[in-house]
Amino acid sequence: MHERHHLGAYWASRRETARECARRAALFLRTLSQCDSSLGPWYRGGRGAPRDLPGHPVQSTVEEWEGVFLRGRNRSNASKTVIEALGFREYVWNAKKNESRVEFHCGAYGVGGRNTCLFYPPEEGPVRERLLRVPVMTGILTAMATAWDPDFALAGSTEMVELTQRRPYEVRVGGLTYLSRRLGRPPPLPAPVRIEPVGELGWLLVLSSEVMTASDPEHVALTVRVRELLDRAGLIERPPG
Repeated sequence: MHERHHLGAYWASRRETARECARRAALFLRTLSQCDSSLGPWYRGGRGAPRDLPGHPVQSTVEEWEGVFLRGRNRSNASKTVIEALGFREYVWNAKKNESRVEFHCGAYGVGGRNTCLFYPPEEGPVRERLLRVPVMTGILTAMATAWDPDFALAGSTEMVELTQRRPYEVRVGGLTYLSRRLGRPPPLPAPVRIEPVGELGWLLVLSSEVMTASDPEHVALTVRVRELLDRAGLIERPPG
């Protein structure tokens, strides 16, 4: 079964300026380029992009990303007034076909304000296989945690989440799962799970040295067990927006 893998970081309401979000985005993309040679350069959409390129080139600098975020702010339909509480959104990709994709939603605040950084590998091919190796995904997830300081992050498949998630809004568990110290300390977890610190920010839970799939009953059982133990420790309830 071809599963839809992604890596995602999630955090609750956090009011930040375009400049602050730009610092985080630039840091993440610079660090991402160290994880695999395919991860850069990046491009965005818009009219007038060079025909020989996947889109408009986007440099991984604070100044570039501040401008990108400011140009793409959410506005009301009627007055075109900026809706500041919705923060900033943008996405970039690295190729015309079979691309990797990065999506940012940051700076959102207020009731229901939720922010994300999402990474989608190619749908197929050797680059996808390379990016889904656990050491590479560990680097990408660590880069997300370091740049964005999320409440939690995970690497896994949509199919696994659908099998193991119990509530609409909760900390979701993947083959790799990052938990911020704000949520609390992880409890002891069964072998072969490893708990590794991510600086002073939180912990990375490594459930297996191989890619976890929803088609493997042992992988599903381990993920369910880890989620259950984290829930008992009070770490699955998602912080309010």
